Amino acid sequence: MSRTDHLTGRALLALFCAGVLIPFAALVLTALNPPGTPVSGLAWPKDPTLESFSQAWSVAAFGTLLANSAFVVLGVVPLALLCAVLAGFAFATMEFRGKNLVFGLLLLGLTLPYEAAVVPLYYDLQSVGLVNTPIAVVLALVGLYMPFGAFWMRQQFASLPVELREAAALDGAGDRILLWKVLVPCVRPGITTLGLLYFLWAWNQFLLTLILLQSPDKRTAPAGLAFFVGAHSTDVPMLAAATLIVVAPVVVVYLCFQRSFIAGMVSGAVKG
Repeated sequence: MSRTDHLTGRALLALFCAGVLIPFAALVLTALNPPGTPVSGLAWPKDPTLESFSQAWSVAAFGTLLANSAFVVLGVVPLALLCAVLAGFAFATMEFRGKNLVFGLLLLGLTLPYEAAVVPLYYDLQSVGLVNTPIAVVLALVGLYMPFGAFWMRQQFASLPVELREAAALDGAGDRILLWKVLVPCVRPGITTLGLLYFLWAWNQFLLTLILLQSPDKRTAPAGLAFFVGAHSTDVPMLAAATLIVVAPVVVVYLCFQRSFIAGMVSGAVKG
């Protein structure tokens, strides 16, 4: 790589970092102002305070909203990961009639507009009495995430050497041992990356939770934030504080799993 390419790459990285960090810094500085303070531009507040955070927390009942979001995430991520691992293992290692057809039909879910599934899901879940319950959101999201999860895990398992499966078969390992003891440890970065993506998608889910969860005490954090914005559209510091409260869990989880996430993405790119 030439020196010019090296400097160009660094400049682009610096530009991208600035594009992410400057708006986030502006949000933090705005939230440090007292509630109701007029804010303009990127400037350090005259009297920094956490009052906007405390008022936003109490007014919007973010304790309940965050707990509801946590329930949805803790239901979606493990169940969706389990289904994705099992489906990916079957499509990558097993031979059965109609495998390619079934996989092709599953991939059609990737082309389905997300909004097109909301109305049918609502009436299907209403018919079994699950509307306005967190279980409805969990089941709907697991189903909607299955096409991508099955495709992702199929690619992860298919990228492993065939000799690995043959050696396990010679040692007498059945499908269960082959999957959980041999293959899953080899694709752990890919599973971690998929789990983090599921967490981000489930936590930031807005439209589905807005339609399926109609009671205010059952809303998730993003849906509650939307109603909070509508009620306090002129109080910019409180809006900034409420936004930071909602995005804080996403930032913390991403920072904790950053290395595993990048390793899974790079691994998938190299293997693919």
